Amino acid sequence: MQNELTTATEAAQAAGDILLDYYQADYEIRDKGFHNPVTSADHASNDYLEERLRDDFPAYGWLSEETADSHDRLGRERVWVVDPLDGTKEFIEGVPQFVVSIALVEHGIPVLGVLYNPVTKETFTATAGSGAALNGNPLKVSEVNELEEAVILNSRSETRRGLWKSYQPYFRRLMPVGSVAYKLGLTAAGRADMFATLRPKNEWDVCAGNMILKEAGAVLRVLDGHERRYNSQDAIIKPGLVAGNPGIVQSFLDLYRSLS
Repeated sequence: MQNELTTATEAAQAAGDILLDYYQADYEIRDKGFHNPVTSADHASNDYLEERLRDDFPAYGWLSEETADSHDRLGRERVWVVDPLDGTKEFIEGVPQFVVSIALVEHGIPVLGVLYNPVTKETFTATAGSGAALNGNPLKVSEVNELEEAVILNSRSETRRGLWKSYQPYFRRLMPVGSVAYKLGLTAAGRADMFATLRPKNEWDVCAGNMILKEAGAVLRVLDGHERRYNSQDAIIKPGLVAGNPGIVQSFLDLYRSLS
C-alpha cells in the first residue's frame, strides 16, 4: 500500500498545483445542475489524476465526479474514488477551503485516503492500520462527548439556507466551512469536535475523509446510523452524514432523530 500512498500523495499535490494555476484567475464556469457549478479547473485536475493513477495502476477501477461513470468499476477489486476539486463554490469565491480528494477502496472498504489543500499546503493521509497524519504529524480526533461542549463543522450553504437553525442551541458553536472533504480532514485533526451534513453527498465527497477519520479514531455514519460502503452502483449517500468520536456521533444521531 506504500506505493499507492506515495503515488496518490504526489498526484494530489500535483493536481493541487494545477488548481492554483486557475485559482483567482480567469476560467470557465458552468452549472451541472442546481447550485452545482463546475469549472475548467475541475476538469484539468481530473484529467491529470485519471491519467496518472490509471496509468500507474491499470487494474484498478475508477469513480470520479468529473468522469462519466462506467459500471466496469463494480467488478474491480480495488477502485480509486476521486474528487479532483471538492469545494468548487469556495474555489470560485476565492475562499481557501477546497481540496483534492483521493481514496482507494478494496471490496467496498476504504484502505487509503489523501486530501490536499493547495492554498494552505495541508496534506492529510491515511492507510488502513497505519494511522492518519497531517503533513507527517499523527492525527487524533477530539475526545469531547457532550454536544453542548462541541464545536461542529457544518456546511456554509446549509447554514445560509437556515437548515441548522433548530440545531444551534444544542452546540457550543457551529463553524461553517466549505468542502465536505476538507471538513472531514479538519475533524480528524481535532480542529473541531465533529462534522455533520443534513443533505445527501456523493461517495467522492467523503471516501478519502472517511479513511482518514477512521485512522484518527473517529467514525463516519450515515444519518440513518449505518456505516457506508463504497463503490456502490448508486454513489449518492442519503440523507446526510455525521463524523467524530463514537460517543458524540451517537449523541448527534439521537438529536437528529428527535428533531426530524
